[in-house]
Amino acid sequence: MISVSLTTPMLNSILAIEQCKTTFQGDRVPPRLSSRMRKNSRKKSSYASTKIEGNPLTEEQAEQALEDVHRHFLKPEEEVRNYYAALQIMEERLKQEASLSLELLLEIQRTVVAGSSAEKIGLRGPMPPGVLFAVYDSVTGVPDYIPPEASEVPALIDELFSYVEDSDDHPLVKAGVIHYQIATIHPFEDGNGRTARLMSGYYLDLCGYGFGGMGSLEEYFAYDVDEYYSSLQMGLPALYYSGRERPPHPEIWMEYFLRMVQLYAQKTSELVNEAASSQLNASLSHLSPKERAFYEHLLDEGVEEFAPIDAARAFGVTNRTVINWSAALAEVGLLEPQLVKQRIRSYRVVRL
Repeated sequence: MISVSLTTPMLNSILAIEQCKTTFQGDRVPPRLSSRMRKNSRKKSSYASTKIEGNPLTEEQAEQALEDVHRHFLKPEEEVRNYYAALQIMEERLKQEASLSLELLLEIQRTVVAGSSAEKIGLRGPMPPGVLFAVYDSVTGVPDYIPPEASEVPALIDELFSYVEDSDDHPLVKAGVIHYQIATIHPFEDGNGRTARLMSGYYLDLCGYGFGGMGSLEEYFAYDVDEYYSSLQMGLPALYYSGRERPPHPEIWMEYFLRMVQLYAQKTSELVNEAASSQLNASLSHLSPKERAFYEHLLDEGVEEFAPIDAARAFGVTNRTVINWSAALAEVGLLEPQLVKQRIRSYRVVRL
């Protein structure tokens, strides 16, 4: 299994990603906008990840396949829809805080290759005598990669999940290891790369580095597919047992992986923070100085929900004043009235 020692470029990337995580303002983006951004990111990820595997669709064609499922039945379109479905499943598992497991791995791969023949679903089995299981070059027919024997796959997967559970490595390093190990173990007949990217991305989300699902990490891997594969291969021979099980220079992959996560984190944070800032500034511009001060006071105090009479006491003003301020804030979407029998009982603070 790959063993990682931190290098200076890796540390620099980790520090940059941590900075993005600290300043990320995803919770200040209005729900409708954040939902739209997540949907758009799922589309981009579905296009990019399948493109890495050679899917011929353009981004526009991929989006059409996702938007109108009743008119697009070709395999490339099915691949894009399957990846999108897998991302949706992972959103649900994230809400449940499901840990990495063989069950999750199999569920994701099953979704990624939905519609394929039965032998392509689940862990691969032994090949017939005289038949070599390998990843072949589509032009030359020469093996690009010969993974470990099928009989070793279950133990290798167990080893990976034990590492994730027990290791003290930084979560960002673990995400890179997950990506490499699943792609290298190649536990399935089909869908290995897509499943590796999904499981690695899920672990980033689980550990708080998913940036609200409002960006696409797969896009950065797809920008230069040759660099992506050469980083995974690290210049090693095609046979798993000739160095890929314990690569001598794992920093080649890890520095690349963390650099891609850094680019993704920085761009996503920038776009989301701009969206949050512009929305907040637009809303605040409609308020009087006292209304704005009231809203900022609620944010500073960490108030989630309040009754006007309680806020009046805390702020030292009349109940009527707080009701007027609250009505103004609700009008621009900074407060949400909570109704009981058609009457406003309290207000929930919206954080942009």
